[in-house]
Amino acid sequence: MTALDLSGPVAVVGAGTMGQGIAQVALVAGHLVRLHDAVPGRADAAAEAIGERLDRLVEKDRLSGADRDAARARLRPAQDLSDLADCALVIEAVAEQLDVKQQLFRALEDIVDADCLLATNTSSLSVTAIAGALRNAGRLVGLHFFNPAPLLPLVEVVSGYASDFSSATRAYATARAWGKTPVACADTPGFIVNRIARPFYAEAFAVYESQAADPATIDAVLRESGGFRMGAFELTDLIGQDVNESVTHSVWQAFFQDVRFTPSLAQRRLVESGMHGRKTGHGWYDYGDGAERPEPHTAERAQPPAYVVVEGDLGPAAELLPLIREAGILVREDEEDHGTRLMLPGGGQLVLADGQTSVEFRDVVYFDLALDYRKATRIAVSACQDTSPQTLAEAIGLFQALGKDVSVIGDVPGLIVARTVARIVDLAHDAVAKGVATEEDIDTAMRLGVSYPLGPFEWSRRLGRTWAHDLLEELHLREPSGRYAPSLALYRHGHTAEKREGTS
Repeated sequence: MTALDLSGPVAVVGAGTMGQGIAQVALVAGHLVRLHDAVPGRADAAAEAIGERLDRLVEKDRLSGADRDAARARLRPAQDLSDLADCALVIEAVAEQLDVKQQLFRALEDIVDADCLLATNTSSLSVTAIAGALRNAGRLVGLHFFNPAPLLPLVEVVSGYASDFSSATRAYATARAWGKTPVACADTPGFIVNRIARPFYAEAFAVYESQAADPATIDAVLRESGGFRMGAFELTDLIGQDVNESVTHSVWQAFFQDVRFTPSLAQRRLVESGMHGRKTGHGWYDYGDGAERPEPHTAERAQPPAYVVVEGDLGPAAELLPLIREAGILVREDEEDHGTRLMLPGGGQLVLADGQTSVEFRDVVYFDLALDYRKATRIAVSACQDTSPQTLAEAIGLFQALGKDVSVIGDVPGLIVARTVARIVDLAHDAVAKGVATEEDIDTAMRLGVSYPLGPFEWSRRLGRTWAHDLLEELHLREPSGRYAPSLALYRHGHTAEKREGTS
């Protein structure tokens, strides 16, 4: 793969926030950059803004004064598209409207040389559809940068149905030469990140809509137990509820209203009310002057049990056992395998979330998945009206003895983290099976693009080959809409392994 030579000028069309960021990346990499915008004067203003950001990099010792001056000299506002005639690469960052992008590329095709690479920074439109307006669709690819482009390393390099292999590899090598981490993917709705990230928002909203927990509690559990940098509610407030809901709706429509990507009615109402998050001063949370952030639900102190009895293999929760012993609580092991659970002194059971509900069994408390039970600072538990107060108190006291805050939520199958991770893992396996991207690129994309603590396949390996499938299958039995039906790819992943183990 050969990257674009530094002697080849790069053009960025669209001088908004994203266009400015992409232009800055190309500038710092050493290219002559031409910045064009259809609005008169906007390209000049954008060039000034880029220059100011370069000044700040010098102040922070991230760029030398000489390199700053050289970069500024290479940046040229272009008043007309015809000024881009000698460019080797043109990247558009204009409005997310198919006809607008198609018209732009049709005009460019009459201006630039035949070997000029064309790229769209679209995050939600089909690269194939955009290229469909061109005489030579093979020269166009997707180069999806993440905002802010100068800071975030990920670039999704998207091959449309007609994209030439040489165009995609050249774009990939160029992104890497610019210091970015490119991942290759096929032209699918949402590409990698916006396709596989949907359950992170959807499951949080589903728990909220079921009235099992409030946004502050769900966010705290996702952060403090799941290891996510931000919870779904605070993150969508940061992104903008209108923007996040629009992406969800776009992916859902592009998949012919596949139930796995169904938007949230609660989020729709928030958008309709004009409460778009931080930028409007109110979203899921109030950002007005003097507004206090709501606290997550945290259970009162309870007495820990004197002992627990382990029945079966605790699987992903096995690391709890040394923590319980370290807390001075006696751990007894039942040699007969009655299931996967901890028995409490009062006769109740403590079970890792498996997609079932407390109401289906006598005296059960479910607890949520954690990225790392030793490092987790909060655990969610659920109980129903038939769970005895003693069993719930013993479960709360046990986790508190391990140094965890405990959030008691409603009796929802899969709780919060478990159902979210299972669905992310499922969509990742499905994407690989359908040729969207490789396992490695998906893991890279999710860690760098949305700061997940683990890539979906890293998580899958840690949890065990059948864990996500089994949990989703139980969820599907309780909500047979198809939303939780495990994919064929996930089924094959787990059950092929079981077959091999059974015949070895």
